[in-house]
Amino acid sequence: MSGTHLKLLCEETFRRLKRVSMELERFLNQVTLSELVKRSGDPEEFEAYYRSYLSDLRHLLVNSENAYEKVGVCLRRARFSEEFAQEVLHNVYHTCINCFYYPKGEVYDENSRMGYAGEEPIVFSKEVIPELRQLTLALSKTFEQMRNDLHYFENDTIPTNEVMSSV
Repeated sequence: MSGTHLKLLCEETFRRLKRVSMELERFLNQVTLSELVKRSGDPEEFEAYYRSYLSDLRHLLVNSENAYEKVGVCLRRARFSEEFAQEVLHNVYHTCINCFYYPKGEVYDENSRMGYAGEEPIVFSKEVIPELRQLTLALSKTFEQMRNDLHYFENDTIPTNEVMSSV
């Protein structure tokens, strides 16, 4: 991969992670667990579900903010380091993209075949409030673009701790 292409990939990833972080932060600052449960009906059925969902979103926000900062460091260096950029993008793939598509609480799944049929590829475990559905589906589009752009880093070797800790 050429240095120019790698730098453009970092710039696009930086822009997308910034947007993801802003959208997640805005949603998480506006919503509470009790509000979600109240709007969804049966507290026994939805409290644990929404607790897991919010926990997954908080993890995704932290991972996205950390990755956003590392990509920013990569782009701000006086001399662009291709090796560092590759390791940072590898980290984005394995922390942010995988965190989105494989939420720990298993609150939704991806059915990629639905995406090919023109339907939304995210399948929710339970019916969620419209704002959360809209947020998740919007994030899925952004993460799908990043996953397509960064597929090169999916199976590459794990970055060394020396380089990642130098951020």
